[in-house]
Amino acid sequence: MGAAAGALLLKMVIAAFSGMGAATICHPLDVIRVQMQTEGNTYKGFGDAAKGIYKKDGLKDGLFAGISAAYLRQWLYGSCRIGIYAYLLENAQNANIANGLDKNAIPLSSKMLMGLTSGGIGSFVGTPSELALVRMSNDKKLPVDQRRNYKGVGECISRIAKEEGVPGLFRGAPATVLRACLLSACAMGITSEIKMRLSGSGLFGEDGKYLGGIPLLFVATLVSSFAANVVANPFDVVKSRMQAVSKSKDGSAQYSGMVDCFLQTVNNEGVLKLWSGFVPAFLKLAPYTVISLTLTDKITKAVTGKEAL
Repeated sequence: MGAAAGALLLKMVIAAFSGMGAATICHPLDVIRVQMQTEGNTYKGFGDAAKGIYKKDGLKDGLFAGISAAYLRQWLYGSCRIGIYAYLLENAQNANIANGLDKNAIPLSSKMLMGLTSGGIGSFVGTPSELALVRMSNDKKLPVDQRRNYKGVGECISRIAKEEGVPGLFRGAPATVLRACLLSACAMGITSEIKMRLSGSGLFGEDGKYLGGIPLLFVATLVSSFAANVVANPFDVVKSRMQAVSKSKDGSAQYSGMVDCFLQTVNNEGVLKLWSGFVPAFLKLAPYTVISLTLTDKITKAVTGKEAL
């Protein structure tokens, strides 16, 4: 039991550091995504949003607003999503070996279930950091008199708890968990499946080891990221909208719940609004997934001698 817990903890720590590396590079795309998805958005598209945010607030307070929340998110959400998945996948592979089977004879449905499980656990644990990320990323878009002017992720979380109650830290949790379950099931499960199938195709060298396996992992994560984004983007929009607003002084909220937010968005702005921010979300998810999974795979290989995915 102790060895298993230690193995899981090691995988989660590696995943957290790998996620921080990816977040450092990809965070501006997250800021653009959030500001395009929340209400009050006047941007014409991805390029216009990027230009407008940079022109208005610069790098530190604009495109990198909320980076501290993004780092915390990696320790709460990213560590679980990738670390638990890698742990479950390794256990399934070891079970196959013990039973005299090919270690990679794991159905895609099983891999997606592993991804769904790890994503669901991580997203619930990480909801406060996700909320802080949305609030801090969106703050500069608000009128000056409505800005919260958070000084950092710690103050953001403590103020939300104080001003809106501890349950306020889990605002949008159902949409957050559903989004993460779908996204992680596709991103993790499909990545592993494509990597396994293409590694024996000869297109990426012997056993997919051409250039250290990075081209193979890039193709696998690119395809899985696109599939994940198509499925998860509507929940991402609902999540961002619910987390961007706070309760009024009389305790009322703009949305009564996830379904109400979904219906208001569709009725007021059309069904395609559910895929707003798709381009920055995909442009962020693809390199984020490539970087984080590549780092996780390589660091795990260096530390344990085994592949993570």
